[in-house]
Amino acid sequence: MSLRSILIHPDPRLKKVCAPVETVSSELGALAEDMLETMYEAPGIGLAAPQIGIMQRLFVMDCVKEQDTVQRPMVLINPEITWTSEETSSYEEGCLSIPEQYGEVTRPSTVRMRWLGLDGKTHEEEFSELWATCAQHEFDHLNGKLFIDYLGPIKRQMITRRMEKLKRERARG
Repeated sequence: MSLRSILIHPDPRLKKVCAPVETVSSELGALAEDMLETMYEAPGIGLAAPQIGIMQRLFVMDCVKEQDTVQRPMVLINPEITWTSEETSSYEEGCLSIPEQYGEVTRPSTVRMRWLGLDGKTHEEEFSELWATCAQHEFDHLNGKLFIDYLGPIKRQMITRRMEKLKRERARG
């Protein structure tokens, strides 16, 4: 297992629609392990393949935050949203590709997703609260959409400028 570099916005790869995963393989399993390790290290609760420059429909998540609770790492391959609730909830979202920037995003409070697991089988689950927000946030990444796309143009521009500055500083650093 190894840590992967996380792309920082604005990077054109973060705005691209990802291709479906063709086959579940041991290489894909190793990639998922790297993604989980990278996500936990960051620390974050979700990470999509395009955030590490892999343009495939795959993301990992684990929204268990309590210290004494067992982690629940999930790997979702070729996920699809099959149902969303009419009821919405708002969270102040952040993103590992947009470090230390946050914005209030309103999304359906419950979603049902279907995906392929590393076991090659189809899985389906209903997510609510933080899990629903995370699943939708990561799903958006697979379609080239970032949480800042839900914000107003001025706030979005401000955050983009901060990220451009951060990238320049890191390049010098």
